[in-house]
Amino acid sequence: MTSAAVVLAVIALILAAPAPILLARAHWPTRAPGVALVLWQSIALAGGVSMIGSLFTFGLVPFGDSVLSGALELGRYLAGAPLPPTTVFTHGLALSGAAILTVHLLLNLTSTFVSAERQRRRHLHLIGLLSDPLQGQPGLRVIDHAAPVAYCLPGGSQSATVLSNGLLRILDAPQLRGVIAHERAHLQQKHHLVLLAFKSWHSALPWFPIANRAEIAVALLVELLADDQARRVVDDRVLATAIALVASAHTGAVLPGGARAGFSRPPSGHAAVGPVPGSPPNRVEPRVRRLVVAQPPLRAGSRVGVLAASASLLLTPALLLFVA
Repeated sequence: MTSAAVVLAVIALILAAPAPILLARAHWPTRAPGVALVLWQSIALAGGVSMIGSLFTFGLVPFGDSVLSGALELGRYLAGAPLPPTTVFTHGLALSGAAILTVHLLLNLTSTFVSAERQRRRHLHLIGLLSDPLQGQPGLRVIDHAAPVAYCLPGGSQSATVLSNGLLRILDAPQLRGVIAHERAHLQQKHHLVLLAFKSWHSALPWFPIANRAEIAVALLVELLADDQARRVVDDRVLATAIALVASAHTGAVLPGGARAGFSRPPSGHAAVGPVPGSPPNRVEPRVRRLVVAQPPLRAGSRVGVLAASASLLLTPALLLFVA
């Protein structure tokens, strides 16, 4: 099992630094944001499993010849059986590290989702008090605010897309249709769940390059995916103009519940379009450039290759743990 633990540790190290750095610098994800998002999710999940699996597998070495037999023997030890004679301090340290890391990640994930749900409910309540429905558009709420802003608040039957009067003043009808289609794409594709998962990963392991780079990259990818949905409703240049207009008119005012004005991202991963003041990198420029300058789609063979690599990343740690 020692060799499996070493291989898992190597995979974890590769997925913790070089892989996310290289992927964050790559240019192809803007040509296939959905495929890139799958790869980011695979890197994050495989990295976590490999990290915990490496510690767990090494810690089980004195308890058995496989992960299963070692886990059963460890259970007997926890029930009061004596330790195997080959057990040393590092084995106990590895098992403790695996347990602590697992609990830390799960608690952080739970805390992030609970906090986001609490904030979402409060925000929806405030929007219900401070906004009016847009006539003929179910699910759309309009707030009386001079800054141009549009964002969505997920919540099943209580989902809402929020627009400001400032936005309605600066956009014409086609531009507004594009913005609404963009926000509805966030809701339909459940982007808030993806964003919250990566936010949790970053807050749990803020010192890991994968955590920081993944959250930044995924935030852009979900915007590109929503843009692609809006492109089915309006022309590319219409959507690009809407994004640029909102960005140029952006004032950074704070809205009810803590949302920022201008197609910004409200707190806790609620999806929206555009720049967040003081939150680099700016996601407006790559989105507008992608809409204005035609980019060839990623070739089918490349898509299949990336998806196969994503599947391999997920399967390899599981197989190593199974055969160890």
